[in-house]
Amino acid sequence: MSFMEQFTDLMPVNVIVNILDVLFVWFVIYKVITLIKGTKAVQLLKGIFVIVIARVVTDFFGLNTLDWLLDRVIEFGFLAIIIIFQPEIRRALEQIGRGKLFSRSTMQLEEEQGRLITAMTKSISYMAKRRIGALISIERETGLTDYIETGIPLNSYITSELLINIFIPNTPLHDGAVIIKKDTIASAASYLPLSESPFISKELGTRHRAAIGLSEVTDAITIVVSEETGAISLTSNGDLRRDLSIAEFESHLTRLWFPKEEQVTSSKWLWRGKQNG
Repeated sequence: MSFMEQFTDLMPVNVIVNILDVLFVWFVIYKVITLIKGTKAVQLLKGIFVIVIARVVTDFFGLNTLDWLLDRVIEFGFLAIIIIFQPEIRRALEQIGRGKLFSRSTMQLEEEQGRLITAMTKSISYMAKRRIGALISIERETGLTDYIETGIPLNSYITSELLINIFIPNTPLHDGAVIIKKDTIASAASYLPLSESPFISKELGTRHRAAIGLSEVTDAITIVVSEETGAISLTSNGDLRRDLSIAEFESHLTRLWFPKEEQVTSSKWLWRGKQNG
């Protein structure tokens, strides 16, 4: 290669093109992994990785017979993959046709957030009407791993039915707090720190003190349903809002759990209310 060709290859445009080429390949690989996550195709990838490693080892140690067998597996493996995983391949091609493989639209994100808010609101409404005591904390920026580890790990999909079932009286998980991490129920029957503030009303029970206590040391959102009155309360940043209607609860939870950029500032002063004693 001449000096001029080497110089041309190092031109900024070519460097940028090469970088974009590598980034695009990694992006495609990432999206493919995301697509097959949770499917049986994940096990296929593990099997392919084992075969590739075995092929390298046999070639290194000169194991000719095993090397020949692995060559045959690799040779016909591609056809076998197409046959076995035809449903997954078809789904991927359909998503490419709909333009959903390489993007997650704002609409999809809003739909997921709406589903979480709906599940939470439905469960809280059910428990409030029937005076089923509940204590639910939602992790935000500050991690709640220390408190999650005090309970029973669940790592479950969030549904209103599961939340309601957890807090049914006299069941193994009803006593303690449910902690939500991202879009999953991380644990149940977890212990939260009790607030030692002397300004808390004496009529408030352990659940409210635990909710306030957690909000004093983290930025978590904690929801309380009173077992005695069915009243709905919500804590955040050390502040407590009591006796919320379902509409108020849904509105405030949405603002705090999924704040829009223009709502970040307003959500801070919105909750700087005095504690109702």
